[in-house]
Amino acid sequence: MKILVLHGPNLNLFGRREPHIYGTTTLAQINERLLALAEELDVTLEIHQSNHEGTLVDHFHANIDEADGALLNPAGLTQHGVSLHDAIKAMPFPVLEIHMSNIGARESWRHHSIISPAVKATIQGLGWRSYTAGLRALVEIVRESKAASAPA
Repeated sequence: MKILVLHGPNLNLFGRREPHIYGTTTLAQINERLLALAEELDVTLEIHQSNHEGTLVDHFHANIDEADGALLNPAGLTQHGVSLHDAIKAMPFPVLEIHMSNIGARESWRHHSIISPAVKATIQGLGWRSYTAGLRALVEIVRESKAASAPA
């Protein structure tokens, strides 16, 4: 099973950027935790971070026939990423939206996600654990789906 993990703009600054909101865990540490969990769950991860929406869209397109699911933290594209929204809608696999903070408890302009209507679910407010909770849930969703569609 191959799972994409896509990190949006400015997430390369985790650990330094607004630690009172995002904590002190770095993106490298989040990725290490995800890779360790992926090994435990017997899945393969392809991890990518970009500050550019088109690069994230390109990653979805390049994996349309190879990935079984995706975790996406759209970051600053959450409210304005129309192209990202459209790419997610075109994917044949489930995508989970991930946020370290609870966007509903932050500035009012952050409350609406243009990405949420395109994804299977949103996991937020758990800090770095939003990612690991998302990975566990996504693997279960994909495995259940494959079992249900397997010939009897």
